Amino acid sequence: MARLTRRQKQPSPAVRFIRDERGASAVELALIGVPLIGVLVAALQTAIIFFYDQAIQTVANNAARQIMTGAVQSQGLAKGTGTSGFHGVVCTAASGIFPCDGLMVDVQSATSFGTLNTAPITPTYDSNGAVNNMNYSPGMQSAAVIVRVMYDWPVFGGPLGLGLANQANGTRLMVGTAVFKTEPY
Repeated sequence: MARLTRRQKQPSPAVRFIRDERGASAVELALIGVPLIGVLVAALQTAIIFFYDQAIQTVANNAARQIMTGAVQSQGLAKGTGTSGFHGVVCTAASGIFPCDGLMVDVQSATSFGTLNTAPITPTYDSNGAVNNMNYSPGMQSAAVIVRVMYDWPVFGGPLGLGLANQANGTRLMVGTAVFKTEPY
């Protein structure tokens, strides 16, 4: 049996630190964890945005049907705000999904589809933060109409937002659009 000497040369603290494998899993998790959580948050947020994009499209279709059948014109509904007028019809269609005060409604009509303004709309805001460039012209019988319902959806994630925000204020403008010809009513 070999005899132990009283004094064995101990490796330096730096060498011991480099050779020590305790905590390696924690370090690996820290290196991989942050990007993994970022990808998971981005995937979740993208799924939520797709869901609510479809929801606002459904709201636009349901509200547009009221114009297409002549119900809005027969009742003489004005543009309205909050829960009054046509804005109220949109709020009813969006109840429980989007807050009414955040919805923006743009309705334009023309004599034919060729003369209808279908250019993308960019909301402009006044000094109080209210949108000031939405139109309301539901048209008459056999008119070509475009209805756009919009909502500024908050985007979370800071620098990991991955380009989901499309507005200068860091939100995503969701737009539901319906283009149709009104029925003879």
